[in-house]
Amino acid sequence: MKKIFRNSLLTMVAGMLVASCADYNEINNFTADPDPSIVTPYQEYAPVKSYIDREANPNLEIGATLDITEFNKQELSHSAVMTNFDNVSFGKSLMSGTIISDKGIMNFVNMMDLLEHMEEIDGTVFGSPIVANTNQADGWLSMLTAPIEITVDYVEGKTMDFNTYKVGDQPCTNKTKQLAKIVTYDGQKVLNIPSQAKTNIIEGFEVDPGATYTITFWAKADKDASYKVNFSGNTIDGTATADGKWKLPSGKWTKIVVESKAAEGVTEGYLEIEMVRGSTMNIQKAEVGYYPDNHKEQTAEQKNDTIMYALNAWCDGFMKINEGRIKLFDLIDEAIDVNNEIEVGGKTICDLKHSTSSSQFFWQDALGSENYAPAVAKIAREKFTEYGGDPEELKFFISESGLEDAKKMESLGEWIKIWDNNGAKIDGITAKVNLSYYEQPEKLAECKAAYESLLDKLAQTGKLVRLTNFDIKYLDANGLNVATTKITDEQREKLADFNAYAIKAYMNKIPKDKQSGISKSVLVDGSDPVGLWTPNGKTKDWVRTATYKAWCEALSGK
Repeated sequence: MKKIFRNSLLTMVAGMLVASCADYNEINNFTADPDPSIVTPYQEYAPVKSYIDREANPNLEIGATLDITEFNKQELSHSAVMTNFDNVSFGKSLMSGTIISDKGIMNFVNMMDLLEHMEEIDGTVFGSPIVANTNQADGWLSMLTAPIEITVDYVEGKTMDFNTYKVGDQPCTNKTKQLAKIVTYDGQKVLNIPSQAKTNIIEGFEVDPGATYTITFWAKADKDASYKVNFSGNTIDGTATADGKWKLPSGKWTKIVVESKAAEGVTEGYLEIEMVRGSTMNIQKAEVGYYPDNHKEQTAEQKNDTIMYALNAWCDGFMKINEGRIKLFDLIDEAIDVNNEIEVGGKTICDLKHSTSSSQFFWQDALGSENYAPAVAKIAREKFTEYGGDPEELKFFISESGLEDAKKMESLGEWIKIWDNNGAKIDGITAKVNLSYYEQPEKLAECKAAYESLLDKLAQTGKLVRLTNFDIKYLDANGLNVATTKITDEQREKLADFNAYAIKAYMNKIPKDKQSGISKSVLVDGSDPVGLWTPNGKTKDWVRTATYKAWCEALSGK
């Protein structure tokens, strides 16, 4: 790639090309504006990525993560990434949960703007996980896998014809001292419900919990009446008044229809009427019926077809916009469950995560654990090739956190072997590291030992190794985070030295042909002093920190 430094005042330091001041912001066919490199301190350092010896480290790249909207603004963070890093990733910005609506509409506008811009400036994108357990189009996937609507017939239920009873009868359950009973009214026998009485006008049937019931009754009052309605534990608000009461106009027989499901857990069916003070009602007849639940669960075969359709649609839409431009992807993300173990091939390993909520969809539940990565890889590769990508350039990584846990690391290795044997062709591992610098010597030693052990195990997999979330916090002698506003220059130097140690350990322990790179999630200090830059409180410009220097020197091999 082309590197041009604007001020042309170049010097050689320890065999590396550096700029004598910060005017280095034209690089890789891109001119940064605004310039993210403030001249002091550490003004003698060039862009971070320029310190990598590309001949000695042919695969090693450094990357950064940004939100796509922030990147597309082409402001300070955009400039910092493009001048200092080899590639940029976009997290959930390029995942299906952001791109696909609940109705299945895919919005690739931001992605199109991004990729067109990256082509213009010769930039490189590392692809977000193609599928994962989070940041998925859960609404769309839930809709696709929901029970199918089917045609059902109306089921007639119970009828209460009060004209068939004797005067004085109480054919329904009364729930107050004020009693509803049969009287003669308007030339026939009816159920009279007096003021403040509460009674079931129809009851004694078993309810289907999934069914919506239709209760119809015919009523008349000598003056306008107000009442409340409850169906099998569910209060049904009327629309005539703000307080939810129902209104019955006086002087004529009126057909009243109530539709409702029973309350959860209620199996006894009834319609309860409660008259308010000063209101009375006469009921001629009541009947109940229902439409059975018109939803049928999809069969396993139907769900599988639906899921494969969704996976094909997502990969097709994404790779059509991609046009082969993003070549490296995290294939799946955060798959391993350390809380559950299974036997596979005579070994006890951690199981994959499985959904415990009906509102969250996990691909592995539908595709099967052993076919999870292979199924995704097959379709993604086919679509990548269909839309102009060179399959020889396509690489898939498995992204996982917490690999300092020996059992989890071992389990990931076993799952990758299973997936490779089933055709996935996994090229690398994206390990999310969780490092902190400790003032407590024993804690620092533990952290280093765990980190170096992780690197050794990653190297043993024979896969490409990429480290992400490379944002190192500073913990004081009490084990508490030291904030950006509190950190001293001396502490900054210690933190920088630890960054350099972590980079060198990676470069020394991971074989050079397996070094895929290191990626930062945070560029500039926020509440924690983890950035290569810190904000200038007065101008809001970015000022290099000692960590910037440490990265440059560590990557140079010093």
